[in-house]
Amino acid sequence: MNMSVGWVFFYLLVFPGFLFTSVVGLLYTWVDRKVTARIQFRVGPPLLQPFYDFFKLLGKDTFVPEGAPRSIFLGAPLIGLASVSVLSTVLLVSNLFPGQAFAGDLIVVLYLFAFVPIVLILGASSSSNPISALGASREMSLYLAYELPLLFALATIIVKSGGLLKIGDLLQWQWTNHPFLYSASGALAFVSAFLCMQAKLGFVPFDIAEAEQEIMGGITLEYSGPVLAVLKLTKAMLYFTVSIFLTVFFWGGFRSPREGWYHILGWLKPLAIIVLIILIKNTNPRLRIDQALRFFWSIVLVLSIAGFILATVGL
Repeated sequence: MNMSVGWVFFYLLVFPGFLFTSVVGLLYTWVDRKVTARIQFRVGPPLLQPFYDFFKLLGKDTFVPEGAPRSIFLGAPLIGLASVSVLSTVLLVSNLFPGQAFAGDLIVVLYLFAFVPIVLILGASSSSNPISALGASREMSLYLAYELPLLFALATIIVKSGGLLKIGDLLQWQWTNHPFLYSASGALAFVSAFLCMQAKLGFVPFDIAEAEQEIMGGITLEYSGPVLAVLKLTKAMLYFTVSIFLTVFFWGGFRSPREGWYHILGWLKPLAIIVLIILIKNTNPRLRIDQALRFFWSIVLVLSIAGFILATVGL
């Protein structure tokens, strides 16, 4: 693939990278708050409220805790933001331009997804706050719990497609045959991956690392001002990226090779996934960390392994 440096920077910084993902991610958080408010019989915030909150934080002061290594404490959120920007770019470019996908981009996506919890753990651990350290330990335990089922879910679609490792090829396979979600093995893999993504976002019932009512925000407790704004923006961008991830790998992507209404309806798939995430978030209590570990290492892991086995026999 030959691509000029200018186009690479355009993809990373404007569309479909940082700027596009930031705007859509913040709009997704508005959808989250609005749907949550309706479920609770409230009106909810205005459309631009997430943007107001973000720019308000940019005008606040940033405080570095005494004894915290400044470079790690302030650098970790920036690394997380950069990783999500690259991640969204890879997923969106692969869907919009399947021919520009590169070999092994699926492996790159997995590595980039791992960066977000890792930098949160690093930042919280460096804050010299025992409550933040507790949040970091919970985040680490949760990450180790959901990562294995997620790998089995992705292995399922790789086996079902005949060993394809390029996102563009996986999309072409779904366009030629059917979305992985429409098979028994693909459906089990989707459910497993969906639950893992709910935990990766840190949403109820897996908001254990923040748990504001218990540990006052946990991993984000010591962050303030622009650095806290970066953390919140990263989570908003991850919100959008997770919906794209599930759509691309299990639901045939949002861009269909068919003409007409299929293109428009395809863009509604990520939004449908977000609404499902919101409904689960608002209808379940928070799990304890031991309950979450048992849940992922028993129920979710069994589902993902069952999907993998069904894929090996062609179901």
